[in-house]
Amino acid sequence: MRVNAGLPYPLGATWDGRGTNFALFSAHAQRIELCLFDNHGRRELDRIALPERTEDVWHGYLNDVSPGQLYGYRVHGPYAPESGHRFNPHKLLRDPYARRLAGRLVWSDAHFGYRTGSPREDLSFDRRDNARGVPKAVVIDEAFNWGRRENRPCIPWEDTIIYEAHVKGLTQTREDVPPGLRGSYRGLSSPAMIDHLKRLGVTAIELLPVHGFIDDRRLVEIRLNNYWGYNSLSFFAAEARYGPDNPLDAFRTTVARLHDAGIEVLLDVVYNHTAEGNHLGPTLSFRGIDNASYYWLRPDHPRYYDDFTGTGNSLNLTHPRVMQMVMDSLRFWVETCHVDGFRFDLATTLARGADGYDRGSSLLTAIRQDPALASTKLVAEPWDVGLGGYQVGAFPSQWSEWNDRYRSTLRRYWSGDGGLIGDLGGRMTGSSDLFNHDGRSPRAGINHITVHDGFTLMDLVSYNEKHNDANGEDNRDGSDDNLGNNCGHEGPTDDPGIVDLRRRLRRNQLACLLLAQGVPLILAGDEVGNTQDGNNNAYCQDNETGWIGWRNLGREGEDFTGFIGRLTDIRRRFPQLRARRWVDGRRADGSYGVLWLTPQGGEMTGEDWNFPEGRFLSYVLGPVNAGEPPLFVVLNAAPEPIGFRLPDMPEYRRWRRILNTADDDTDAEFSRHAETEAPPRVVLVFEGSA
Repeated sequence: MRVNAGLPYPLGATWDGRGTNFALFSAHAQRIELCLFDNHGRRELDRIALPERTEDVWHGYLNDVSPGQLYGYRVHGPYAPESGHRFNPHKLLRDPYARRLAGRLVWSDAHFGYRTGSPREDLSFDRRDNARGVPKAVVIDEAFNWGRRENRPCIPWEDTIIYEAHVKGLTQTREDVPPGLRGSYRGLSSPAMIDHLKRLGVTAIELLPVHGFIDDRRLVEIRLNNYWGYNSLSFFAAEARYGPDNPLDAFRTTVARLHDAGIEVLLDVVYNHTAEGNHLGPTLSFRGIDNASYYWLRPDHPRYYDDFTGTGNSLNLTHPRVMQMVMDSLRFWVETCHVDGFRFDLATTLARGADGYDRGSSLLTAIRQDPALASTKLVAEPWDVGLGGYQVGAFPSQWSEWNDRYRSTLRRYWSGDGGLIGDLGGRMTGSSDLFNHDGRSPRAGINHITVHDGFTLMDLVSYNEKHNDANGEDNRDGSDDNLGNNCGHEGPTDDPGIVDLRRRLRRNQLACLLLAQGVPLILAGDEVGNTQDGNNNAYCQDNETGWIGWRNLGREGEDFTGFIGRLTDIRRRFPQLRARRWVDGRRADGSYGVLWLTPQGGEMTGEDWNFPEGRFLSYVLGPVNAGEPPLFVVLNAAPEPIGFRLPDMPEYRRWRRILNTADDDTDAEFSRHAETEAPPRVVLVFEGSA
């Protein structure tokens, strides 16, 4: 092989049409060898020392290397865990910038940098070569034909409705998706799935992690895997199990087709930790390349990791090269793959500094000023498990955040808890107590009642307790704080009264989600009553438990696809549900953003809000523009009917009911100040007219 100095940038393997430049960062390495493999990844063909080092980037250019070449690295340096260094050249390491991977990880003790079982644990040193059992990086040509016209939907935040889904789980059992496409990237953009998304009225699909990830050894040994994908090791490679022939192109083709349908693509990204675990974990990439740079280590004992994530390690985003890797990754997915935004898992960790969470951290600042990311949607999961990790409402103004306060309040309210109407009113009008500062708007809150982590909507009304025995952890994993209501029976039942109540509670939760100001997020499968049999942590269930069960699709009474479509249509028709500004009450000129009304039709006072067992809330959302109608919303979580009066407003003589979650009877009109009744546990919506 002919090798010359090459360039220190860009990092990774870059083919230029004549040869390939290789560049790898390591501040503490003493020598780095590039290893080239045959097409099957079984035989090492050549081992070449990278000849140059520029500002801690080791690099070299090989004229004879072209797309399709498999490769990995061996990095020489001190093996001194007590000083934070874990170099071991006997371990073949994955390029952090790899665009594609070939092969799969075959677990063995050879993947560990130390002798497993040694009384000295990770202070010992292992000399076994692990190359045969690790995936190899692949040199690729990134060219892709997006067509003549760019069709990025560019949906405004206030119009956004998110649908959270798993690439495989969404289509694996969907019979109207061709068998060869089920469970794959291309299945996401099959005609049947695009039609389904359009019927729901969602504007964006948010995908659980598609970065290359590995399956924990413990799970593999009990015949499970990291199904959700929150075990990343490759931040530039599309996970191959969803498109084995050419995952990058399969993913980009799906993005293009979804864009053509007017649907944005958001990625759930996991930059807070890697799959290498704690000090006893394997040496697969970052740990062997430069452990002391990539990870947060304990200042007083760098043999061990600072773990803010609960996974054993945390990436140190205060290091400029680690931050550069994350920024390069984000730009890659935007510029090369045309994704529209990101949801950042455990985002508090990304903004940690020496003194804890810092909303002015280097990474958040870099994201804010990067022109390639300027138009992307940024969503934070605003917590981690470290000290001071709960940061809901504390992210910068261009971010939106998962609003777990909405989830908790609405779960408690529809489970029957009293004394919540004050909190409920705040959640339905955008959670201004959390987000109304620093120029933020209601779109700052991502409202959700269910997400991948926790009960599905069907399970929320069918179980009081988690049932996670299949995960192999004796039901210890998963949250114990579910705020579910099994409606009188734990699990499935044929009791018609319980079945009817569960359906109504599901409709109520979905209705509130689409009626609330802020950005709604719907969990895939909730529209068809998908169940995980009470498992609230199905992260390792790559089977019928974790996949969406579509058996209720088209089934009367159980398929809520059309119902959600009606809700999203209401949301589109009434701009006050998509508020760009915070609503206020009665203004000096008599106008209003929101009026809170008692059942008797009068405006609520402080005493009305403090009703200890209150389960009834009604309010009018005023028109945003002249000539538009107001909306009157009634929420009754009481187990009995409650009488109420329609608003008495001179300019609106009639109120037409457009939503009734108790049944499909919405074709009814009432005169102003008319008396009627809210059935038990119901959401009603009325449109005012002159």
